[in-house]
Amino acid sequence: MLRAKRLCAALCLLCLASTALAQDPRMIAVQSAARVWLAYVDRGDAQGAWKAAGKKFQGTLSLELWTAELKKAQDGLGRVTQRTVGPVRFESSFPGLPDGDYAQVLFRTSFEKKPGAGEVLTLEREADGQWRVVGYFPR
Repeated sequence: MLRAKRLCAALCLLCLASTALAQDPRMIAVQSAARVWLAYVDRGDAQGAWKAAGKKFQGTLSLELWTAELKKAQDGLGRVTQRTVGPVRFESSFPGLPDGDYAQVLFRTSFEKKPGAGEVLTLEREADGQWRVVGYFPR
């Protein structure tokens, strides 16, 4: 009987922890910022995506280079047919970037020409508190 009560208590704690994780405000903010940014990408609005991206993104890629790279990627992959958000990972550092407040979001994405692919977005919480994309990698 005691063992059954402990198992029940453990299951309750697991359910509470998963509910709390699902409602993590940071995770919601990061996923929302990623989806808003991806809406620019999906409609081929390279300029809008570049302007909405973080300072590190803009400092690394000129608008002209980003426009060319986005067109090349979209020509090769086709339009998005389905996208599901996957895990979010928070980090204080990423290779090649100074320490900061970063999140990496994985999406399971199917494209017309490449079903079952994915996208990885790296976001940074900038000085104004907003999460902005600093890296985009369709794969």
